[in-house]
Amino acid sequence: MAKAAEWSLANGIRLELAGQGTLVTGLRLGSADTDMSAGHHGDKTDPADVVRAALDGVEAGRVEVLADEWSAYVKASLANDPSEFYAATAR
Repeated sequence: MAKAAEWSLANGIRLELAGQGTLVTGLRLGSADTDMSAGHHGDKTDPADVVRAALDGVEAGRVEVLADEWSAYVKASLANDPSEFYAATAR
């Protein structure tokens, strides 16, 4: 829920600041290998890869950066029936 809220917040701020030409880039990430996620034993992205993806995205003027495969998968599933996503991930 927090990530969905952040996505909506970034979209709102992007619209609010568009008139002054401010780029707002949303960074989407599943999990990074940091101290905070030490107790999580799933796939984690190297933080250096996340930073690289974020900076490359800002440099390219992108409004959204998908920093890992999980984020790309979730983003792609948004246009589908939600039951497909839940069935695929709730195994």
